[in-house]
Amino acid sequence: MALKNDSTPVLLIGGGMITQLQVLPSLYQLQRLGVVGEIQICARKKSTVVPLLSDVGLSEAFPGQTFTPLPGPDASDDPQPDLYKQALADLPPQSIVYIAIPDQNHYEVLIETLNAGHHVICVKPLVLKHAQALEIEKLAAEKGLFVGVEYHKRYDDRNWLARKKYRAGQMGEFKLGQARLHEKWWYRNSNFMNWCTTDQTDFFVYIGCHYVDLVAFITGLKPVSVSVHGIEDAFPNGNIGYLYTDARVVWENGAVLNVQNGIAYPNQAVAGNDQGMTLYTKDEATGEGGFIKHVDNIRGASYCTIEAGSDPGDTAHHYVNPDYFQMIERPDGPGLRPVGYGFRAIEQLVAAAQRVASAGDLAERQTMLREIDDAGWHATPANSGYNERVVEAGRESILNGGKVVEI
Repeated sequence: MALKNDSTPVLLIGGGMITQLQVLPSLYQLQRLGVVGEIQICARKKSTVVPLLSDVGLSEAFPGQTFTPLPGPDASDDPQPDLYKQALADLPPQSIVYIAIPDQNHYEVLIETLNAGHHVICVKPLVLKHAQALEIEKLAAEKGLFVGVEYHKRYDDRNWLARKKYRAGQMGEFKLGQARLHEKWWYRNSNFMNWCTTDQTDFFVYIGCHYVDLVAFITGLKPVSVSVHGIEDAFPNGNIGYLYTDARVVWENGAVLNVQNGIAYPNQAVAGNDQGMTLYTKDEATGEGGFIKHVDNIRGASYCTIEAGSDPGDTAHHYVNPDYFQMIERPDGPGLRPVGYGFRAIEQLVAAAQRVASAGDLAERQTMLREIDDAGWHATPANSGYNERVVEAGRESILNGGKVVEI
């Protein structure tokens, strides 16, 4: 397809499940609209990235669109861990680099990307240590480069509505909450078994960070301590992970949020996962209580097909989440288009990076970055460092039997 000459190139680092299901379809849609230009996808091995070229679902949804794989089809399948560095060097200045790799590898790639002079969108969490987040914040500010963390739940209209009501004083003050997100059992057979191990990360870090970020986004409160209990279990390949986690996050006003995560939702159960959040509140002036309750895996749509689909965990009767990420028909041409807050998150983060890139010289870009940080709609190193504090404290806690760690 023809691209605008000034369309921003995108390098996507990582070719795993989230790339296939959310990131690449979103970038293809933005490419279709002329928002971004050439797309490259870089992975350590050819066998990770090249199969995406022949993905039937992507080809049918985006006819005529493709990307450049790194390594290419003719390369050997030997790992090339530094290939992304050459790809960064080959990009035009102030391109967009989307980082979608395991949590523990974010820091090194982020630093390399900023030093190469490119804007960044990174899957959550940004990094695993707060000092690393501060380093990234400083480096990005010095170079006038945007760094956005793709906490896609921020872009769900439900959470904007909750934020509006809470900050208008209609809900009272957050006191006690529960949140959960359990992925389906088949995740145990995915690439998670190779990197989501006890020595590297855990499911509170990987998923629970969404809810820490979300409570702060809605209420404006900051967390002050965390304790995480992890239950070890074996992946099919024998690797051990914390496949069930239970976290207790205390906030600056004394409120408590309990967060449970894991790969615990059975394949034979309806809905793609089990997730939701309830926050109980109290208005001190009137003595009345309130709550915010989101049931996020059952959103009012259910179907019973003649037989189950072919994807892992498919059931004939299933609840559909029409809000996160779905591919629907296009009214203006062949193929499909993505809708939902999973797409909106990427669309808006790309737009933010492009606004910074077009702001002018370094001083003007730095001014734009401060405005984005202060607005607080997008998660950046400067305005969401509490997430890295919680992640780091959570890892210390889970590795020490669930002890309470002050942040």
